[in-house]
Amino acid sequence: MARSRLSKITRREFVTRLGAGALAAAAGPALAAGILRAESPRRKPNIIFILADDLGYGDLGCYGQQKIRTPNIDRLADEGLRFTQCYAGSTVCAPSRCVLMTGLHTGHAYVRGNKEVQPEGQLPLPPGTVTVAGVLRAAGYATGLIGKWGLGGPGSTGEPNRQGFDYFFGYLCQRMAHNYYPPYLWRNGEKVPLANEVTKGVATKKVQYVQDLFAEEALGFVERSKDKPFFLYYAVTIPHANNEAGTAGMEIPSDEPYAGQDWPQNEKNFAAMVTRLDTDVGRLMGRLKELGLDDDTIVFFTSDNGPHREGGHNPDFFDSRGPLRGIKRDLYEGGIRVPMIVRRPGVVPAGKTSDHVWAFRDFLPTAARLAGAETPEGLDGLSVLPALRGEKVPEHAYLYWEFQERGGARAVRMGDWKAVRFAAKNGATELYNLRDDAGETRDVAAAHPDVVARLDAVMESAHT
Repeated sequence: MARSRLSKITRREFVTRLGAGALAAAAGPALAAGILRAESPRRKPNIIFILADDLGYGDLGCYGQQKIRTPNIDRLADEGLRFTQCYAGSTVCAPSRCVLMTGLHTGHAYVRGNKEVQPEGQLPLPPGTVTVAGVLRAAGYATGLIGKWGLGGPGSTGEPNRQGFDYFFGYLCQRMAHNYYPPYLWRNGEKVPLANEVTKGVATKKVQYVQDLFAEEALGFVERSKDKPFFLYYAVTIPHANNEAGTAGMEIPSDEPYAGQDWPQNEKNFAAMVTRLDTDVGRLMGRLKELGLDDDTIVFFTSDNGPHREGGHNPDFFDSRGPLRGIKRDLYEGGIRVPMIVRRPGVVPAGKTSDHVWAFRDFLPTAARLAGAETPEGLDGLSVLPALRGEKVPEHAYLYWEFQERGGARAVRMGDWKAVRFAAKNGATELYNLRDDAGETRDVAAAHPDVVARLDAVMESAHT
């Protein structure tokens, strides 16, 4: 009799009478999972983009580092996807960050060098710029930037709050960011005084270490934003040097856990900076778990360019460039190829390595796809969302960089071919086959004039 009565009501009526939870319990695990997903669709993923400053391809344990301890970032790689051929937007700070924010490579991006604007800041993004923060905010995300901006000083059109960010705390000016004990920072257009004192760019009273402030702010933003999808751009300044401090430019409250090492003091400090960042990454990941957001959050970890030789640090000491040639300010691989780790449980394959070739310009369209937003037109980037799932996807026809400092340089990667041309060297083009020579030790331009001509043509067409 009961079975007969049930057959005379609709499925909708049945669900209404019993409720989704009761039906799930009665229907078995497989059907229950489908019903509960239908009743409670998964929220849009939170997006966290962690950007280190001047961290080299070889500075992390998961990329071959032997001396510096990075257990939390290495765990990200163990639980996510480690890319071996991801590229920064440029070989220095401001243009690299512009490419990341706008999805345009440096042949098209508005900011193409570290041009300063006095009294504080760099060349600002103009009004109407389409940024990843603006796209995500329009898609319903809370958007926050903690750390270093470098794309517009106070009162300019480039301020983060005018470029898509709901919340900002940190440095507007990247020269100010050279100092880890600044006299003030900025919060949403308001100056925040700190207890530090600085004379000619060097801290004379060291009370509040900026990385510690950034770590707390990042945790606070996640806590405040937990009830809706959020985008956190966590742009730390570690391990950039304080260039104004000369050979004592690696500033850190303590050189632990390396105090007992027989290393130059600045190398102890450099290693301690990287490990301090690693600890803060671990704290952030722990907070996601505490809040029940771990499965709903995709985390990107990378660096804005290659390792530096500043503030008394020698990138050769820790083999910071790994197997690559060049450092920061070079368009060789060591200046632009960066570590990239992406993690999201159940979506991004765990413990895998990918040789997919992509670059910072791809982040905006990828984030748009993650958020279910429409991808803006006219970008140089492509969504790499399938690659994040471990799927094979088409790669760019080419990647392009130009660097206006040091007399100017351009570079193109097309497939395995890489061309580098320096204006200061009479425009001669060097050619390397990265498949056989990732360290760019053998210039084969003379043997492949047809390839050189093709890549030279790309350099001309990619620049506007």
